[in-house]
Amino acid sequence: SPFGYTLRAIRDNPLRARAIGIETRRWQWAGLTFSGVFAGLAGGIFAYAKGSVFPTTLDVMTTMDALVITLLGGLNTLFGPVAGSGLYIWLESEISRQTELWRAILGLIIIGIVVFFPQGIIGFIEEKTAKLNFKKQKG
Repeated sequence: SPFGYTLRAIRDNPLRARAIGIETRRWQWAGLTFSGVFAGLAGGIFAYAKGSVFPTTLDVMTTMDALVITLLGGLNTLFGPVAGSGLYIWLESEISRQTELWRAILGLIIIGIVVFFPQGIIGFIEEKTAKLNFKKQKG
């Protein structure tokens, strides 16, 4: 979206963004406001659904899970985190059924995926699809 591209331009090079006429402070405040609204809305819905919320709900492991999910799916893709969460939940449930060392095995699998697919699963699929389309157009 244009809003996202504006925020990305400000993040990448604020001086250049100001030079082309983007009011960086205004857009930064708008981004902060939107993220705060959506985070508050999500937190409110979560608290309503669960009935109560405790600090242990968002411990370090939960935060790491969110980061791993995003890395698995792909950072610069729209459906990457969705695919990453599905893959992570599936891997966790399947491996935990097989062994008590499921966290170590899951960690090794995640490291392997991140090493061999640095752009995430969806990013890898998009890259291969783009190469196939290029070959079809070329040949």
